[in-house]
Amino acid sequence: MFDSFPEQINENGKYVFYSHGFIVEGTNPTPVHDRWGVYDFPAIKAALADSDYHLIAYHRPKGTDPFAHAQRLANDVGRLLKSGVPANQITIMGFSRGAFITALTSHNLEQTPVNTILLAGCGRIISSKYADIKMNGAFLSVYETSDGAGSCDKLRNRSSRITSFDEWSISTGKEHGAFYRPIPEWVGPVKQWIKEKS
Repeated sequence: MFDSFPEQINENGKYVFYSHGFIVEGTNPTPVHDRWGVYDFPAIKAALADSDYHLIAYHRPKGTDPFAHAQRLANDVGRLLKSGVPANQITIMGFSRGAFITALTSHNLEQTPVNTILLAGCGRIISSKYADIKMNGAFLSVYETSDGAGSCDKLRNRSSRITSFDEWSISTGKEHGAFYRPIPEWVGPVKQWIKEKS
């Protein structure tokens, strides 16, 4: 597990980038939301880590420009590709603001599509305000039925370059907070999808 870009790249390895939600931007890895409680970034990283792949999870500073950070991630993917890592062995994943950044990254990787996972990522911003964003490669959406960020059907339908689309809903009653902690309802299936696609 890495919190910065790894110095040594294994061309036969698999790599997963996880981008956290907006509340974690800053210096506190476990901030508390009035409604949804603790966002446990360290526990999420620990749960997503796996011997089958290398997890890279940056802790973004406060005030991060999502467009600039998405370009940074796209550049990091490019570094992996230049080191010989195949595109289908790279997965980008994010929740909420991190999902928006992940979608922007996928959009920027039109020529080299990787696997993309959006967790509660298809709310108003992706679906309406930024209607020019399109996904590429294998695409997974996971959303909570009690949350306002629902299905990614609209994003899928306008993305002609996706190679596959999977979408699952979970129903925990925890709203957006369902992804604040590494609960088995989403962590297990997401990790399985990563292993199957990469």
